Amino acid sequence: MGVRNAVRFFLDGELVELDEVDPTRTVLEYLREDRARVGTKEGCAEGDCGACTVVLAELDTTGDDVRVRAVNACIQFLATLDGKALLTVESLSRSGDALHPVQQAMVNEHGSQCGFCTPGFVMSLFALFKTEADPGRVAIDDALAGNLCRCTGYRPIIAAAESMYELAGGGDWLTTPAGQDSDAADIVANLKSLEDTDDLVVGMSGRRFIAPASVESLAAVLDENPGATILAGGTDVGLWVTKHYRELDPVVYVGRVAGFDAIDVTDTAIEIGAGATLTDAVPALLQHFPDLEELFLRWASPPIRNAATLGGNVANGSPIGDSMPALLAAGAAVELRSVGGSRTVTLEDFYIGYQVKDLKPGEFVERIRVPLPAPGSQLKSYKISKRFDQDITAVCLGASIRLDEGVARDVRLAYGGMAATIRRARGAEAALEGKPLDDSSIAAAMNAVESDFTPLTDMRASAEYRRIVSRNLLKRLQLDLAGEAQSVYAYGRAS
Repeated sequence: MGVRNAVRFFLDGELVELDEVDPTRTVLEYLREDRARVGTKEGCAEGDCGACTVVLAELDTTGDDVRVRAVNACIQFLATLDGKALLTVESLSRSGDALHPVQQAMVNEHGSQCGFCTPGFVMSLFALFKTEADPGRVAIDDALAGNLCRCTGYRPIIAAAESMYELAGGGDWLTTPAGQDSDAADIVANLKSLEDTDDLVVGMSGRRFIAPASVESLAAVLDENPGATILAGGTDVGLWVTKHYRELDPVVYVGRVAGFDAIDVTDTAIEIGAGATLTDAVPALLQHFPDLEELFLRWASPPIRNAATLGGNVANGSPIGDSMPALLAAGAAVELRSVGGSRTVTLEDFYIGYQVKDLKPGEFVERIRVPLPAPGSQLKSYKISKRFDQDITAVCLGASIRLDEGVARDVRLAYGGMAATIRRARGAEAALEGKPLDDSSIAAAMNAVESDFTPLTDMRASAEYRRIVSRNLLKRLQLDLAGEAQSVYAYGRAS
Protein backbone atom coordinates (compact mmCIF):
# COMPACT_ATOMS: atom_id res chain seq x y z
CA MET A 1 0.00 0.00 0.00
CA GLY A 2 1.36 3.37 -1.02
CA VAL A 3 0.24 6.86 -1.92
CA ARG A 4 -0.98 7.97 -5.33
CA ASN A 5 -1.02 11.65 -6.27
CA ALA A 6 -3.35 11.72 -9.26
CA VAL A 7 -7.10 11.33 -9.68
CA ARG A 8 -7.91 8.81 -12.40
CA PHE A 9 -11.23 8.21 -14.12
CA PHE A 10 -12.64 7.50 -17.56
CA LEU A 11 -14.67 9.89 -19.68
CA ASP A 12 -16.07 8.29 -22.84
CA GLY A 13 -13.33 5.69 -22.82
CA GLU A 14 -10.58 8.28 -22.37
CA LEU A 15 -8.42 7.94 -19.27
CA VAL A 16 -8.27 11.24 -17.42
CA GLU A 17 -5.45 11.82 -14.92
CA LEU A 18 -5.37 14.97 -12.82
CA ASP A 19 -2.52 15.61 -10.40
CA GLU A 20 -3.61 19.09 -9.33
CA VAL A 21 -7.18 19.17 -8.07
CA ASP A 22 -8.91 21.72 -5.88
CA PRO A 23 -10.35 19.56 -3.06
CA THR A 24 -13.80 21.14 -3.43
CA ARG A 25 -13.97 21.70 -7.18
CA THR A 26 -17.23 20.16 -8.39
CA VAL A 27 -17.76 17.81 -11.31
CA LEU A 28 -20.09 20.43 -12.80
CA GLU A 29 -17.37 23.09 -12.76
CA TYR A 30 -14.90 20.69 -14.32
CA LEU A 31 -17.26 19.66 -17.11
CA ARG A 32 -18.34 23.16 -18.08
CA GLU A 33 -15.12 25.09 -17.54
CA ASP A 34 -12.40 22.55 -18.32
CA ARG A 35 -14.09 20.26 -20.83
CA ALA A 36 -16.64 22.58 -22.48
CA ARG A 37 -19.37 20.00 -21.82
CA VAL A 38 -22.08 22.58 -21.38
CA GLY A 39 -24.96 20.13 -21.74
CA THR A 40 -24.67 19.66 -17.98
CA LYS A 41 -26.40 22.72 -16.48
CA GLU A 42 -26.31 24.56 -13.18
CA GLY A 43 -29.72 25.30 -11.78
CA CYS A 44 -29.95 25.19 -8.00
CA ALA A 45 -26.36 24.19 -7.09
CA GLU A 46 -27.70 22.13 -4.21
CA GLY A 47 -28.85 18.84 -5.71
CA ASP A 48 -32.55 19.69 -5.97
CA CYS A 49 -33.38 20.56 -9.58
CA GLY A 50 -31.54 17.83 -11.51
CA ALA A 51 -30.30 20.04 -14.36
CA CYS A 52 -26.75 18.90 -13.60
CA THR A 53 -27.47 15.15 -13.54
CA VAL A 54 -24.69 12.92 -14.82
CA VAL A 55 -24.16 9.17 -14.60
CA LEU A 56 -21.33 7.28 -12.92
CA ALA A 57 -20.40 3.73 -13.92
CA GLU A 58 -18.59 1.53 -11.40
CA LEU A 59 -17.83 -2.15 -11.01
CA ASP A 60 -20.60 -3.98 -9.19
CA THR A 61 -20.02 -6.16 -6.14
CA THR A 62 -18.96 -9.11 -8.31
CA GLY A 63 -16.33 -7.03 -10.07
CA ASP A 64 -17.41 -8.45 -13.41
CA ASP A 65 -20.22 -6.13 -14.44
CA VAL A 66 -21.06 -2.43 -14.45
CA ARG A 67 -23.31 -0.57 -12.04
CA VAL A 68 -24.86 2.61 -13.42
CA ARG A 69 -26.16 5.40 -11.19
CA ALA A 70 -27.24 9.02 -11.66
CA VAL A 71 -25.75 11.70 -9.40
CA ASN A 72 -25.85 15.48 -9.09
CA ALA A 73 -22.69 16.98 -10.60
CA CYS A 74 -23.23 20.31 -8.82
CA ILE A 75 -22.39 18.92 -5.36
CA GLN A 76 -20.14 16.00 -6.33
CA PHE A 77 -16.48 16.88 -5.83
CA LEU A 78 -14.24 16.16 -8.80
CA ALA A 79 -11.75 14.00 -6.90
CA THR A 80 -14.53 11.57 -5.90
CA LEU A 81 -14.61 10.40 -9.54
CA ASP A 82 -11.44 8.43 -8.88
CA GLY A 83 -11.81 4.85 -10.09
CA LYS A 84 -15.09 5.46 -11.91
CA ALA A 85 -16.34 6.19 -15.41
CA LEU A 86 -18.24 9.41 -16.04
CA LEU A 87 -21.00 9.79 -18.62
CA THR A 88 -22.63 13.07 -19.61
CA VAL A 89 -25.42 13.87 -22.03
CA GLU A 90 -22.74 14.31 -24.73
CA SER A 91 -21.63 10.72 -24.10
CA LEU A 92 -24.91 9.27 -25.33
CA SER A 93 -24.63 10.36 -28.97
CA ARG A 94 -20.96 10.47 -29.74
CA SER A 95 -21.33 9.84 -33.46
CA GLY A 96 -23.23 13.11 -33.89
CA ASP A 97 -25.70 11.66 -36.38
CA ALA A 98 -27.80 9.32 -34.24
CA LEU A 99 -29.62 10.02 -31.01
CA HIS A 100 -29.61 7.61 -28.11
CA PRO A 101 -32.96 5.81 -27.65
CA VAL A 102 -33.61 7.93 -24.54
CA GLN A 103 -32.96 11.14 -26.45
CA GLN A 104 -35.06 10.00 -29.41
CA ALA A 105 -37.95 9.14 -27.11
CA MET A 106 -37.81 12.66 -25.65
CA VAL A 107 -37.98 14.07 -29.19
CA ASN A 108 -40.82 11.79 -30.25
CA GLU A 109 -42.92 12.55 -27.18
CA HIS A 110 -42.22 16.32 -27.21
CA GLY A 111 -40.59 16.05 -23.79
CA SER A 112 -38.54 19.22 -24.18
CA GLN A 113 -39.68 22.83 -24.41
CA CYS A 114 -37.21 25.46 -23.21
CA GLY A 115 -34.64 22.65 -23.01
CA PHE A 116 -32.68 23.81 -19.97
CA CYS A 117 -33.69 20.86 -17.83
CA THR A 118 -33.70 18.33 -20.69
CA PRO A 119 -30.10 17.00 -20.41
CA GLY A 120 -30.68 16.22 -16.74
CA PHE A 121 -33.90 14.36 -17.51
CA VAL A 122 -32.12 12.45 -20.28
CA MET A 123 -29.41 11.30 -17.88
CA SER A 124 -31.92 10.23 -15.21
CA LEU A 125 -33.80 8.30 -17.88
CA PHE A 126 -30.55 6.78 -19.15
CA ALA A 127 -29.80 5.50 -15.63
CA LEU A 128 -33.29 3.99 -15.54
CA PHE A 129 -32.77 2.54 -19.03
CA LYS A 130 -29.61 0.77 -17.86
CA THR A 131 -30.96 -0.51 -14.52
CA GLU A 132 -34.64 -1.39 -15.07
CA ALA A 133 -35.80 -3.69 -17.86
CA ASP A 134 -39.52 -2.95 -17.56
CA PRO A 135 -40.19 -0.12 -15.09
CA GLY A 136 -43.73 0.59 -13.99
CA ARG A 137 -45.15 4.03 -13.34
CA VAL A 138 -43.96 4.18 -9.73
CA ALA A 139 -40.39 3.34 -10.77
CA ILE A 140 -40.51 5.97 -13.53
CA ASP A 141 -41.85 8.61 -11.18
CA ASP A 142 -39.16 7.76 -8.65
CA ALA A 143 -36.42 7.91 -11.29
CA LEU A 144 -37.57 11.42 -12.26
CA ALA A 145 -38.18 12.64 -8.71
CA GLY A 146 -34.91 14.59 -8.67
CA ASN A 147 -35.57 16.50 -11.90
CA LEU A 148 -37.67 19.65 -12.10
CA CYS A 149 -39.28 21.07 -15.24
CA ARG A 150 -41.29 24.30 -15.43
CA CYS A 151 -42.58 23.75 -18.99
CA THR A 152 -43.90 20.31 -19.84
CA GLY A 153 -45.95 19.21 -16.86
CA TYR A 154 -44.01 15.88 -16.92
CA ARG A 155 -46.60 13.90 -18.93
CA PRO A 156 -44.51 13.78 -22.16
CA ILE A 157 -41.36 13.00 -20.19
CA ILE A 158 -43.09 10.05 -18.54
CA ALA A 159 -44.31 9.00 -21.99
CA ALA A 160 -40.69 9.10 -23.17
CA ALA A 161 -39.69 6.85 -20.30
CA GLU A 162 -42.40 4.39 -21.27
CA SER A 163 -41.42 4.33 -24.96
CA MET A 164 -37.62 4.52 -24.86
CA TYR A 165 -37.21 0.74 -24.73
CA GLU A 166 -39.07 0.35 -28.02
CA LEU A 167 -36.36 2.42 -29.70
CA ALA A 168 -33.43 0.51 -28.21
CA GLY A 169 -31.14 -0.87 -30.86
CA GLY A 170 -28.65 -2.63 -28.63
CA GLY A 171 -25.81 -1.74 -30.97
CA ASP A 172 -23.39 -1.18 -28.11
CA TRP A 173 -23.33 -1.03 -24.33
CA LEU A 174 -24.74 2.50 -24.27
CA THR A 175 -27.83 1.66 -26.31
CA THR A 176 -28.54 -1.74 -24.76
CA PRO A 177 -31.25 -1.59 -22.08
CA ALA A 178 -31.13 -3.43 -18.78
CA GLY A 179 -31.86 -7.13 -18.87
CA GLN A 180 -30.52 -7.69 -22.39
CA ASP A 181 -27.19 -9.01 -23.54
CA SER A 182 -24.58 -6.30 -23.90
CA ASP A 183 -20.85 -6.04 -24.38
CA ALA A 184 -19.59 -4.24 -21.30
CA ALA A 185 -16.18 -5.89 -21.50
CA ASP A 186 -14.34 -2.71 -22.46
CA ILE A 187 -15.76 -0.60 -19.66
CA VAL A 188 -15.21 -3.41 -17.13
CA ALA A 189 -11.60 -3.74 -18.26
CA ASN A 190 -11.12 0.02 -18.00
CA LEU A 191 -12.52 0.14 -14.48
CA LYS A 192 -10.47 -2.86 -13.36
CA SER A 193 -7.32 -1.13 -14.62
CA LEU A 194 -7.94 1.64 -12.07
CA GLU A 195 -8.17 -0.63 -9.05
CA ASP A 196 -5.40 -0.30 -6.47
CA THR A 197 -4.86 -0.23 -2.70
CA ASP A 198 -3.05 3.11 -2.56
CA ASP A 199 -4.21 6.08 -0.55
CA LEU A 200 -5.07 9.02 -2.78
CA VAL A 201 -3.68 12.44 -1.88
CA VAL A 202 -4.15 15.38 -4.24
CA GLY A 203 -4.65 19.08 -3.80
CA MET A 204 -4.06 22.62 -4.95
CA SER A 205 -2.85 25.84 -3.36
CA GLY A 206 -1.90 24.06 -0.17
CA ARG A 207 -5.31 22.47 0.36
CA ARG A 208 -5.59 18.67 0.35
CA PHE A 209 -8.03 15.96 -0.65
CA ILE A 210 -7.17 12.68 1.08
CA ALA A 211 -8.89 9.40 0.21
CA PRO A 212 -7.57 6.55 2.38
CA ALA A 213 -7.87 3.02 1.02
CA SER A 214 -8.26 1.21 4.36
CA VAL A 215 -10.01 1.84 7.65
CA GLU A 216 -6.64 1.77 9.42
CA SER A 217 -5.34 4.49 7.13
CA LEU A 218 -8.55 6.50 7.63
CA ALA A 219 -8.09 6.33 11.42
CA ALA A 220 -4.45 7.44 11.10
CA VAL A 221 -5.31 10.35 8.81
CA LEU A 222 -8.05 11.60 11.14
CA ASP A 223 -5.76 11.20 14.14
CA GLU A 224 -3.26 13.48 12.40
CA ASN A 225 -6.00 15.85 11.19
CA PRO A 226 -8.73 15.92 13.88
CA GLY A 227 -10.30 19.03 12.35
CA ALA A 228 -10.64 17.53 8.87
CA THR A 229 -13.94 17.54 7.01
CA ILE A 230 -15.08 13.95 6.51
CA LEU A 231 -16.71 13.56 3.10
CA ALA A 232 -18.98 10.68 2.14
CA GLY A 233 -21.69 11.38 -0.45
CA GLY A 234 -21.29 15.15 -0.42
CA THR A 235 -25.04 15.81 -0.34
CA ASP A 236 -24.58 18.01 2.71
CA VAL A 237 -20.89 18.96 2.57
CA GLY A 238 -21.30 19.97 -1.07
CA LEU A 239 -23.67 22.73 0.01
CA TRP A 240 -21.09 24.05 2.46
CA VAL A 241 -19.10 24.94 -0.65
CA THR A 242 -21.77 25.89 -3.21
CA LYS A 243 -23.97 27.86 -0.79
CA HIS A 244 -21.78 28.84 2.16
CA TYR A 245 -18.57 29.31 0.12
CA ARG A 246 -16.49 27.56 2.75
CA GLU A 247 -12.90 26.55 2.06
CA LEU A 248 -12.36 23.08 3.48
CA ASP A 249 -8.94 21.70 4.31
CA PRO A 250 -8.23 18.91 4.44
CA VAL A 251 -11.12 16.96 2.96
CA VAL A 252 -10.97 13.29 3.95
CA TYR A 253 -13.06 11.13 1.62
CA VAL A 254 -14.30 7.75 2.83
CA GLY A 255 -15.52 6.49 -0.55
CA ARG A 256 -12.33 4.51 -1.27
CA VAL A 257 -12.04 2.79 2.13
CA ALA A 258 -12.15 -0.96 1.52
CA GLY A 259 -15.15 -2.59 3.16
CA PHE A 260 -16.55 0.69 4.44
CA ASP A 261 -19.73 0.12 2.45
CA ALA A 262 -20.25 -3.48 3.58
CA ILE A 263 -23.74 -4.57 4.63
CA ASP A 264 -24.07 -7.71 6.75
CA VAL A 265 -27.01 -9.38 8.46
CA THR A 266 -26.17 -11.42 11.55
CA ASP A 267 -28.44 -13.46 13.79
CA THR A 268 -29.21 -10.36 15.82
CA ALA A 269 -28.68 -7.23 13.72
CA ILE A 270 -28.30 -5.51 10.38
CA GLU A 271 -24.80 -4.02 10.25
CA ILE A 272 -24.44 -1.23 7.69
CA GLY A 273 -21.04 0.24 6.91
CA ALA A 274 -20.90 4.00 7.20
CA GLY A 275 -19.92 4.26 3.53
CA ALA A 276 -22.95 2.36 2.19
CA THR A 277 -25.15 4.57 0.04
CA LEU A 278 -28.84 4.93 0.77
CA THR A 279 -29.53 3.10 -2.50
CA ASP A 280 -27.70 0.05 -1.09
CA ALA A 281 -28.59 0.38 2.60
CA VAL A 282 -32.33 0.92 2.27
CA PRO A 283 -33.17 -2.46 0.65
CA ALA A 284 -31.36 -4.24 3.49
CA LEU A 285 -33.49 -2.36 6.02
CA LEU A 286 -36.73 -2.86 4.10
CA GLN A 287 -36.27 -6.63 4.11
CA HIS A 288 -36.83 -6.52 7.86
CA PHE A 289 -38.78 -3.28 8.25
CA PRO A 290 -41.06 -3.12 5.18
CA ASP A 291 -43.26 -0.40 6.66
CA LEU A 292 -40.43 2.12 6.15
CA GLU A 293 -40.80 2.03 2.36
CA GLU A 294 -42.85 5.21 2.10
CA LEU A 295 -40.40 7.12 4.27
CA PHE A 296 -37.42 6.11 2.15
CA LEU A 297 -39.16 6.79 -1.17
CA ARG A 298 -39.99 10.30 0.01
CA TRP A 299 -36.63 10.85 1.62
CA ALA A 300 -34.67 11.95 -1.43
CA SER A 301 -34.33 11.60 -5.18
CA PRO A 302 -32.33 8.74 -6.74
CA PRO A 303 -29.33 11.00 -7.54
CA ILE A 304 -29.18 11.95 -3.86
CA ARG A 305 -29.77 8.39 -2.63
CA ASN A 306 -27.07 7.16 -5.02
CA ALA A 307 -24.48 9.43 -3.40
CA ALA A 308 -25.64 9.98 0.18
CA THR A 309 -24.71 7.43 2.83
CA LEU A 310 -26.70 6.24 5.81
CA GLY A 311 -23.60 6.75 7.93
CA GLY A 312 -23.35 10.35 6.79
CA ASN A 313 -26.98 11.00 7.66
CA VAL A 314 -26.50 9.52 11.13
CA ALA A 315 -23.14 11.19 11.76
CA ASN A 316 -24.49 14.57 10.65
CA GLY A 317 -26.94 14.41 13.54
CA SER A 318 -29.45 16.92 12.21
CA PRO A 319 -32.61 17.09 14.36
CA ILE A 320 -34.62 16.85 11.13
CA GLY A 321 -32.69 13.95 9.61
CA ASP A 322 -35.10 11.45 8.11
CA SER A 323 -33.49 8.16 9.09
CA MET A 324 -32.79 8.76 12.76
CA PRO A 325 -36.31 8.69 14.32
CA ALA A 326 -36.93 5.21 12.91
CA LEU A 327 -33.41 4.00 13.70
CA LEU A 328 -33.55 5.36 17.24
CA ALA A 329 -36.97 3.75 17.78
CA ALA A 330 -35.51 0.47 16.52
CA GLY A 331 -32.75 0.66 19.15
CA ALA A 332 -29.88 1.25 16.70
CA ALA A 333 -26.32 1.88 17.80
CA VAL A 334 -23.20 3.26 16.12
CA GLU A 335 -19.78 1.68 16.19
CA LEU A 336 -17.12 4.36 16.50
CA ARG A 337 -13.51 3.90 15.44
CA SER A 338 -10.20 5.67 16.03
CA VAL A 339 -6.53 4.77 16.26
CA GLY A 340 -7.28 3.84 19.87
CA GLY A 341 -9.79 1.17 18.93
CA SER A 342 -13.56 0.82 18.68
CA ARG A 343 -16.51 1.49 20.95
CA THR A 344 -20.26 1.21 20.56
CA VAL A 345 -22.75 3.93 21.52
CA THR A 346 -26.52 3.73 21.26
CA LEU A 347 -27.99 6.23 18.85
CA GLU A 348 -29.99 7.64 21.75
CA ASP A 349 -26.79 8.50 23.63
CA PHE A 350 -24.85 9.55 20.53
CA TYR A 351 -26.73 12.85 20.16
CA ILE A 352 -25.80 15.17 23.01
CA GLY A 353 -27.06 18.55 21.79
CA TYR A 354 -27.74 20.49 18.61
CA GLN A 355 -25.11 19.24 16.13
CA VAL A 356 -23.11 17.87 19.09
CA LYS A 357 -22.29 14.17 19.06
CA ASP A 358 -20.42 11.85 21.38
CA LEU A 359 -17.36 11.84 19.15
CA LYS A 360 -13.81 12.19 20.44
CA PRO A 361 -11.12 13.94 18.34
CA GLY A 362 -10.08 11.67 15.49
CA GLU A 363 -13.07 9.37 15.97
CA PHE A 364 -15.54 8.48 13.22
CA VAL A 365 -18.63 6.36 12.64
CA GLU A 366 -17.59 3.02 11.17
CA ARG A 367 -20.97 1.26 11.02
CA ILE A 368 -24.57 1.41 12.16
CA ARG A 369 -26.01 -1.61 13.93
CA VAL A 370 -29.81 -2.03 13.78
CA PRO A 371 -31.25 -4.87 15.92
CA LEU A 372 -33.47 -7.28 14.05
CA PRO A 373 -37.12 -6.87 15.04
CA ALA A 374 -38.44 -9.07 17.84
CA PRO A 375 -41.30 -11.39 16.91
CA GLY A 376 -44.50 -9.39 16.62
CA SER A 377 -42.70 -6.04 16.74
CA GLN A 378 -43.51 -3.39 14.12
CA LEU A 379 -41.47 -0.35 13.12
CA LYS A 380 -43.33 2.61 11.63
CA SER A 381 -42.27 6.09 10.60
CA TYR A 382 -44.32 9.07 9.47
CA LYS A 383 -42.87 12.20 7.90
CA ILE A 384 -44.66 15.52 7.63
CA SER A 385 -43.24 18.18 5.31
CA LYS A 386 -44.50 21.09 3.22
CA ARG A 387 -43.86 19.29 -0.06
CA PHE A 388 -44.61 15.61 -0.52
CA ASP A 389 -41.38 14.63 -2.28
CA GLN A 390 -37.79 15.68 -1.61
CA ASP A 391 -38.54 18.06 1.23
CA ILE A 392 -37.05 18.62 4.66
CA THR A 393 -38.95 17.25 7.62
CA ALA A 394 -41.11 19.47 9.78
CA VAL A 395 -42.04 16.61 12.15
CA CYS A 396 -41.12 12.93 11.89
CA LEU A 397 -42.17 10.10 14.19
CA GLY A 398 -40.41 6.76 14.44
CA ALA A 399 -42.35 4.18 16.43
CA SER A 400 -41.46 0.64 17.46
CA ILE A 401 -44.21 -1.31 19.19
CA ARG A 402 -45.25 -4.89 19.85
CA LEU A 403 -48.91 -5.71 20.30
CA ASP A 404 -49.63 -8.59 22.68
CA GLU A 405 -53.35 -9.39 22.30
CA GLY A 406 -54.02 -5.72 21.75
CA VAL A 407 -51.77 -4.53 24.60
CA ALA A 408 -48.83 -2.25 23.74
CA ARG A 409 -45.44 -3.65 24.72
CA ASP A 410 -41.83 -2.52 24.22
CA VAL A 411 -42.96 0.94 23.10
CA ARG A 412 -40.30 3.26 21.72
CA LEU A 413 -41.31 6.60 20.20
CA ALA A 414 -38.70 8.94 18.69
CA TYR A 415 -39.44 12.35 17.18
CA GLY A 416 -37.48 14.50 14.78
CA GLY A 417 -38.11 18.22 14.34
CA MET A 418 -39.35 18.63 17.92
CA ALA A 419 -36.11 19.40 19.78
CA ALA A 420 -32.42 20.16 19.30
CA THR A 421 -31.80 16.45 18.69
CA ILE A 422 -33.78 13.41 17.64
CA ARG A 423 -35.27 12.37 20.98
CA ARG A 424 -37.55 9.80 22.54
CA ALA A 425 -40.98 10.79 23.85
CA ARG A 426 -40.69 9.16 27.26
CA GLY A 427 -43.98 10.41 28.62
CA ALA A 428 -45.95 9.23 25.60
CA GLU A 429 -44.19 5.86 25.77
CA ALA A 430 -45.18 5.44 29.42
CA ALA A 431 -48.79 6.33 28.60
CA LEU A 432 -48.94 3.45 26.10
CA GLU A 433 -46.74 0.78 27.69
CA GLY A 434 -48.80 -2.09 29.07
CA LYS A 435 -52.10 -0.54 28.01
CA PRO A 436 -54.60 -1.64 25.38
CA LEU A 437 -53.94 0.40 22.27
CA ASP A 438 -57.35 2.10 22.28
CA ASP A 439 -58.73 5.61 22.18
CA SER A 440 -58.15 6.08 25.90
CA SER A 441 -54.45 5.21 25.92
CA ILE A 442 -53.80 7.12 22.69
CA ALA A 443 -55.49 10.21 24.16
CA ALA A 444 -53.24 9.90 27.22
CA ALA A 445 -50.16 9.57 24.99
CA MET A 446 -51.26 12.58 22.93
CA ASN A 447 -51.49 14.65 26.09
CA ALA A 448 -48.18 13.32 27.40
CA VAL A 449 -46.24 14.15 24.23
CA GLU A 450 -46.96 17.83 24.81
CA SER A 451 -44.89 17.61 27.97
CA ASP A 452 -42.12 15.66 26.25
CA PHE A 453 -41.18 18.52 23.91
CA THR A 454 -41.15 22.29 23.64
CA PRO A 455 -40.98 22.78 19.87
CA LEU A 456 -39.82 25.96 18.18
CA THR A 457 -41.10 28.01 15.27
CA ASP A 458 -38.98 28.22 12.12
CA MET A 459 -39.41 28.42 8.35
CA ARG A 460 -40.67 24.84 8.15
CA ALA A 461 -43.43 24.98 10.76
CA SER A 462 -44.71 26.89 13.76
CA ALA A 463 -44.41 25.55 17.28
CA GLU A 464 -48.19 25.18 17.45
CA TYR A 465 -48.28 23.23 14.19
CA ARG A 466 -45.57 20.89 15.46
CA ARG A 467 -47.44 20.41 18.72
CA ILE A 468 -50.65 19.45 16.92
CA VAL A 469 -48.87 17.20 14.41
CA SER A 470 -46.91 15.37 17.13
CA ARG A 471 -50.23 14.49 18.75
CA ASN A 472 -51.94 13.52 15.52
CA LEU A 473 -49.14 11.18 14.45
CA LEU A 474 -49.88 9.06 17.52
CA LYS A 475 -53.47 8.76 16.36
CA ARG A 476 -52.20 7.78 12.92
CA LEU A 477 -50.05 5.11 14.57
CA GLN A 478 -53.14 3.68 16.25
CA LEU A 479 -55.09 3.62 12.99
CA ASP A 480 -52.15 2.16 11.10
CA LEU A 481 -51.68 -0.68 13.57
CA ALA A 482 -55.41 -1.38 13.36
CA GLY A 483 -55.20 -1.54 9.56
CA GLU A 484 -57.42 1.51 9.14
CA ALA A 485 -54.89 4.06 7.86
CA GLN A 486 -54.52 4.82 4.15
CA SER A 487 -50.93 5.26 3.03
CA VAL A 488 -50.18 8.85 2.07
CA TYR A 489 -47.99 7.39 -0.66
CA ALA A 490 -51.09 6.09 -2.44
CA TYR A 491 -52.26 9.67 -2.91
CA GLY A 492 -48.86 10.97 -3.94
CA ARG A 493 -48.04 8.47 -6.67
CA ALA A 494 -49.77 7.05 -9.70
CA SER A 495 -50.29 3.30 -9.60
